[in-house]
Amino acid sequence: MQNQLFQQAKQMVGKLTNQNSFNEQDKEVARQAIQAAYTNATAEEQQELQQLEQQLAQENELK
Repeated sequence: MQNQLFQQAKQMVGKLTNQNSFNEQDKEVARQAIQAAYTNATAEEQQELQQLEQQLAQENELK
C-alpha cells in the first residue's frame, strides 16, 4: 500500500516548484506534509523525502 502522506508531500513540493512564486504559508504546509510523511515512510521514501526537503530549500533560496 502506498503511503498517502508521502504522495501528498511529493505532489505539494512538485506544485510549488512549478509555480513562479509561492508564499510562506505554502512553503510551511509543504514542510509539514513532508514531516508528517516521515511517520510511515519506508527507508526509500525517507530518502526521497530528504530530497524533497532539499528541493524546497533550494527553491526557497532562489525566490
